[in-house]
Amino acid sequence: MYELKVTKHFAAAHNLREFYGKCENLHGHNWFVEARVRAKELDRIGLVMDFGVIKKHLNEVLELIDHQYLNELPEFKTANPSSENIARFIFDHLAPHIREASEGRVWLHSVSAWESENASATYIVDEK
Repeated sequence: MYELKVTKHFAAAHNLREFYGKCENLHGHNWFVEARVRAKELDRIGLVMDFGVIKKHLNEVLELIDHQYLNELPEFKTANPSSENIARFIFDHLAPHIREASEGRVWLHSVSAWESENASATYIVDEK
């Protein structure tokens, strides 16, 4: 099994509904995102996938949420824009691009959304 990881930053504001603490107030983060893809075998030239392809698709997904007030996006109108749900949002939007770009040979394994240098949430799919 092989695994590649790419990282990227984005900035966004949010507030957590029904949290009853400081994070219920509008605030922002400079998010750090890690996306990990996996493959059982390398391609004919010895790669899992071109890092540039993964980065391109991750950039496209993050453009949807960069410099946004996340609570106003349709996906977060009822679901809190928590680190957990942001990781899932990114995963759900990125996974089809990875599979298509690799013709099904590579799959997205996990996405981590770091809201600070010491706090993150990860959404993982254990199986292809």
